[in-house]
Amino acid sequence: MKPALLEVMRMNRICRMVLATCLGSFILVIFYFQIMRRNPFGVDICCRKGSRSPLQELYSPTQLELSNTAVLHQMRRDQVTDTCRANSALSRKRRVLTPSDLKHLVVDEDHELIYCYVPKVACTNWKRLMMVLTGRGKYSDPMEIPASEAHVAANLKTLNQYSIPEINHRLKSYMKFLFVREPFERLVSAYRNKFTQKYNTSFHKRYGTKIIRRQRKNATQEALRRGDDVRFEEFVAYLIDPHTQREEPFNEHWQTVHSLCHPCHIHYDLVGKYETLEEDSNYVLRLAGVGSYLRFPTYAKSTRTTDEMTTEFFQNISSEHQTQLYEVYKLDFLMFNYSVPSYLKLE
Repeated sequence: MKPALLEVMRMNRICRMVLATCLGSFILVIFYFQIMRRNPFGVDICCRKGSRSPLQELYSPTQLELSNTAVLHQMRRDQVTDTCRANSALSRKRRVLTPSDLKHLVVDEDHELIYCYVPKVACTNWKRLMMVLTGRGKYSDPMEIPASEAHVAANLKTLNQYSIPEINHRLKSYMKFLFVREPFERLVSAYRNKFTQKYNTSFHKRYGTKIIRRQRKNATQEALRRGDDVRFEEFVAYLIDPHTQREEPFNEHWQTVHSLCHPCHIHYDLVGKYETLEEDSNYVLRLAGVGSYLRFPTYAKSTRTTDEMTTEFFQNISSEHQTQLYEVYKLDFLMFNYSVPSYLKLE
């Protein structure tokens, strides 16, 4: 009787052990599939692969493909340096930057990247990418992040949030990059987005009412109240008005790139261009060691502002105002190697 009882007890223990093992395996399987659903590539997005930093890959490339591209970006860096040197009086009005000047520089600690975002130059998609890179597995597909969420300041850390020694260390050690666009095409894009779309009521109230009050003779009370029908000619007149520039800095959507990112004070390792957006973006991702599983989002946007569109908008701008506007954005044209548009009638 006693041996039989011991045998039953032994079998119960074995059954419990088998059950615990099966349950543990089941939990592990569920956990694995949860991870794979968040990161289907099965690659650790949080940390840079290998021991080489993006700076090392940029300046001492290990792949021929990267080496060929590096030559192009060296030329772009040289263009910025030469322009800063030739226009030192304009480009270095301020000799020292303060932390508040660095609020556009987004930091990725894990991949040692600093990205200066420029509105109207694909910054929404680049902010999405930075959220993937800094999210430590929270995100895997940039396009699953709503545009509104990408622009929430708390979702990304900027360089002005660090101490002075921390800022200097990151400026020296991290790869710094930005993306630029033909200045007047970017300006027209900003105008179309902020003043012709009915949903942008905050811009209409904040800027539209002011522009109409200053630039439109005999404006109706309705126009002064709503500010939602600003003409492009009025927008240009507002930008070149000396009172505007004395009153407050330009809004970031039409501020010059050199004022947003300070390329004459900060040495950018890579200057990407809107005209070669996907190619340059994916180059950055390859340098960061994530190019095998993370790509810049591709999309066909039929509403995007083109050179032809920009030409049409400038048809009604007087040659005097065109000349004055070009002077405002001249450094951006020169620094990033954009020629004077053929449609301009400069005095």
